[in-house]
Amino acid sequence: MSMAGASKQTLQFLGRRTDEHEFFNPIPRGYKKGATKYVVVTGSVISGLGKGVLTASIGRLLKKMGLNVTPIKFDGYLNVDAGTLNPFRHGEVFVLDDGTECDMDLGTYERFLDSNLSSMNYLTAGKIFKLIIDKERAGKYLGKDVLFIPHVTGEIKKIIRELAMKTKADIVLVEVGGTVGDIENSYFIEAMRELAHEEGRKNVCFINVTYILEPPSIGEQKSKAAQLGVKTLMSLGIQPNIIICRSERELFYKIKEKLSVYSNVPVSHIISAPNVQTVYEIPLLLKKENLHQKICSVLGMRKKIKKISMNKWKKFIEKVKNPSSKITVVMAGKYTRLRDSYVSILEALTHAGAANDCRVMVEWLETSRRDNVMKKKLEKADGLIVPGGFGSRGVEGKIKCIKYARENHLPFLGLCYGFQLAVVEFARHVCKLKRAHTTEVDPKTPHPVVFLLPEQLQKEYVGASMRLGVKDVEIIPNTLAYRLYKKKSVRERFRHRYEVNPEYVQILEEHGFVFSGKAPNQPIVQIGELPSHRFFMGTQFHPEFTSRPLKPHPIFDGFIKACIE
Repeated sequence: MSMAGASKQTLQFLGRRTDEHEFFNPIPRGYKKGATKYVVVTGSVISGLGKGVLTASIGRLLKKMGLNVTPIKFDGYLNVDAGTLNPFRHGEVFVLDDGTECDMDLGTYERFLDSNLSSMNYLTAGKIFKLIIDKERAGKYLGKDVLFIPHVTGEIKKIIRELAMKTKADIVLVEVGGTVGDIENSYFIEAMRELAHEEGRKNVCFINVTYILEPPSIGEQKSKAAQLGVKTLMSLGIQPNIIICRSERELFYKIKEKLSVYSNVPVSHIISAPNVQTVYEIPLLLKKENLHQKICSVLGMRKKIKKISMNKWKKFIEKVKNPSSKITVVMAGKYTRLRDSYVSILEALTHAGAANDCRVMVEWLETSRRDNVMKKKLEKADGLIVPGGFGSRGVEGKIKCIKYARENHLPFLGLCYGFQLAVVEFARHVCKLKRAHTTEVDPKTPHPVVFLLPEQLQKEYVGASMRLGVKDVEIIPNTLAYRLYKKKSVRERFRHRYEVNPEYVQILEEHGFVFSGKAPNQPIVQIGELPSHRFFMGTQFHPEFTSRPLKPHPIFDGFIKACIE
């Protein structure tokens, strides 16, 4: 029998489940091999190299070519989603339209691709294992002993192919979290090896992101660690087509030659990715290396190769790097030791800053610090942001910061918890409701101006149990919110368990607090502002999640304008 005949016979078995063979590959009904191409991005040597930004940048270039691109991120942790992860350990929890709590890389994808993603674009070990255990308990595997190969790898491939079909993608970008050699992503890498075997190598392009060491004591780039990382990947049955080398400075040509010798990758397919001033430069850096064309060449898509224009993107970067003015905004929170905890807010400030030809300098303020430290920072600031968060640590410090901003007409933006604490501060010091508080911090407060959402009372689990995802917001005319949005209705993303107590809305409004955004047909207030203030606004939702490089969010844009003025 010829090899072609053997391959055809093998494919006939795929998708069947009987005791006569060991195959398990549930291919979605109607799936056509070759209709979608796959680009798989892996990492080696060390984590934290920026695979997410590189994957998003690749997606940006391919999308500019007119291709329909959709990404998927795999995270090896056993959490079903990122919702219960501590921001100190993992960075920001990003929220999608459908309420999925996910890794911050999904936020990077959305910003670079300018598209809204869903739960299908995010896969964790916990999610895949829960799916398999539930199916096993229901007898879906016909008495088989359920194994990593073929069952776990088979379900992973099915999920990726279902994403391809549902989105009608020309290319699915697959980012494998972690580094090659990690136990927690080994079966996912095996699934990608199987995918390449089944789809054909012209339909799958492997990109390995590695790191080139440059010890200061030597002052020379060293490739040995990168060589070993690639060797590890090859030992798992995956031959990379392209290698992207992260480094402190431009990659030396001899380093490209060394890697080429050890990896079977042409020198022309070894890409230099040195440090840049802003992550938004990376698509331009990769475009200069013609990475998008090389990917299309590997995938047999030469007809798709064409020149692409990045002029608007270049102008945006020029505004980011060389603005005509700068302002200082204080970020008052409790996760300030890890900047990734607030990455979407930082990016939203960058977007709005560029739109106003201004660089936004962020001054970090840990709100559990002494009062005099907080006051000194606020006195020098052009604006204050109190971001979202949970728990009691640093809450009184945040309330003091908000009081300072209100009394001194310092532009203020409160996000989620920051909005709730602005209501607490106003209730205490303007409405004279002594000991007013949120029941999250003080369950016995005599004035629970912020309390638990009624639907949260019966929740049994912590994960994925908050009010999550995109919701309609009704904007009240003749308010600052309406002037910013220029719409009577908008849709924004939420992630909260507590809300402003409707019983206190009247007394707050009588004293001058205006609730300019509300949930349609529900007594839930979602935006608050002070008309007498230069800019004092709080939102129950997270506007930072939907800000884009070329389309800054209206609320951040208005906040930055007020800071400049």
